[in-house]
Amino acid sequence: MTFRAALAPLVAGTTWRRGVFLLLGGVLALPYGLLVVTFVELLGDSAIPRSLTYALLVIAVLIAVVPLLLDGSRALEIAAVRRLLGVDLPEPALGHRGDRETRLRSALWIATHLIVGAVVMIALFSALPMALAFIAQQFGVDTELTSQERFGPLDGRDSGWLTVTGVAMFVGLGYAVAGLGALAGSMAPVLLGPAQAERIAALEAQATRLAERNRLARELHDSIGHALTVATLQAGAAREVLDSDREFVRRALTAIEETGRTAMDELDHVLGVLREAGTGQPVVAPQRTLADLDRLVTDARAAGLAVHAHRVGDPARVPAVVSREGYRIVQEGLTNAARYGAGPVTLRLDLHAGALELELVNAVNRPGRADPGRGGRGLDGMRERVLLLGGRITVGPDGDRWLIRARLPYEEAT
Repeated sequence: MTFRAALAPLVAGTTWRRGVFLLLGGVLALPYGLLVVTFVELLGDSAIPRSLTYALLVIAVLIAVVPLLLDGSRALEIAAVRRLLGVDLPEPALGHRGDRETRLRSALWIATHLIVGAVVMIALFSALPMALAFIAQQFGVDTELTSQERFGPLDGRDSGWLTVTGVAMFVGLGYAVAGLGALAGSMAPVLLGPAQAERIAALEAQATRLAERNRLARELHDSIGHALTVATLQAGAAREVLDSDREFVRRALTAIEETGRTAMDELDHVLGVLREAGTGQPVVAPQRTLADLDRLVTDARAAGLAVHAHRVGDPARVPAVVSREGYRIVQEGLTNAARYGAGPVTLRLDLHAGALELELVNAVNRPGRADPGRGGRGLDGMRERVLLLGGRITVGPDGDRWLIRARLPYEEAT
């Protein structure tokens, strides 16, 4: 080990930050030290009844112990450890109250921090002035400390050895702070790290965030994908009859304009959810439901897709979440039919008590078209929507047809 490497812990920024952390514990220990001194004097005063002193002592101990067990104290220690010790501890789970094991580990950490900090502070305010006095006398600065006192085998005339002793005290104090800081950094994850319940809560929160991101991805894929498909088909159909049917071209351009506006509304909603996700503020924005199904079918027909729709029941009786997911499934089915299918689409909805049942059927194997089964993200999104609601779905070829059949159960409001 080189001389430079040996001195590295003394000049490293981490050592200074860890020293501040240890001194912080000494500062927090001052009220406890004052309590100890006060009760030592009270117990030594015979004029004060012992019963009163013991009663006050019990109350003081309870008041002194309570801060060690508070969740807020643990959160403050975690913040100090992350900032000053450089240990990447996770934040305590929001809304999670620590169990007994977590509180005991936290109390042990805080008590150790206070005790070690008090020792470091005492050493700093006692050994540091003495070391400075030892070194100062080497340069002719006379101090009463070195001229009148003996220090073991040394006295004021042993200036050389006193200087060496002073430098050794400086270096030793620096290494002690570096070592204690490193030890605190290694023990912090053990005593302040998350308990099993906190880990589970963190995993559940992460799973919730992932599920929300997946839901937003499905929303974006379904809405924007449908809008682009309809606009593309409308533009293609208008191009074919540009010179022969100006009225159709006008209707197609109007449909493309409306579809674009609808897609922008959907995109604004999804981006709004993303912006507000970290603030905790609810995002209120309209979402398409089965009440908008007629418009969806009309847009599909305007794009040149023949749709025969049959509906039984009132969409208003279906819960909002089921109505939204049912709309998205129909939207994705019509989008896939427009992209890959051939011939008309037959859409059947049965909104009977306790379940929404829907079916989309269209011909497949249109020349020059891709396999609808390869639109994996949309089909996976359908399955996820149905499974999250506890329903069942069948998607795939049925002879020369492509079949989507889903059942979404729900409880009717009484």
